[in-house]
Amino acid sequence: MIIAAIKPFKLEEVREALTQIGVSGLMVTEIKGFGAQAGHTEIYRGAEYEVNFVPKVKLEIVVPEAQAEQVVETITQTARTGKIGDGKIFVLDVAQAVRVRTGETNHEAL
Repeated sequence: MIIAAIKPFKLEEVREALTQIGVSGLMVTEIKGFGAQAGHTEIYRGAEYEVNFVPKVKLEIVVPEAQAEQVVETITQTARTGKIGDGKIFVLDVAQAVRVRTGETNHEAL
């Protein structure tokens, strides 16, 4: 399983790049977080306030182990802007997968 937190405006570009390398599905969640980018200050109706969490998009993708490195490299290249806050990618092992509709398991379920 590859979990990636990226800038929201990069979502469609990343999705297209993943489709081109054969990724057949992914889950997307709108999230907020902070890291090195931290927060920033905004002015709303004349009042200044600090925004501590930055909007991101979380992708969750489960692929065969042989494809994981290519997926990570594709996300890295496509989501990169070169500025702070481009995101993070985590790779985890998946113990089991089941396709609910058919009952297929593991590799066949992907």
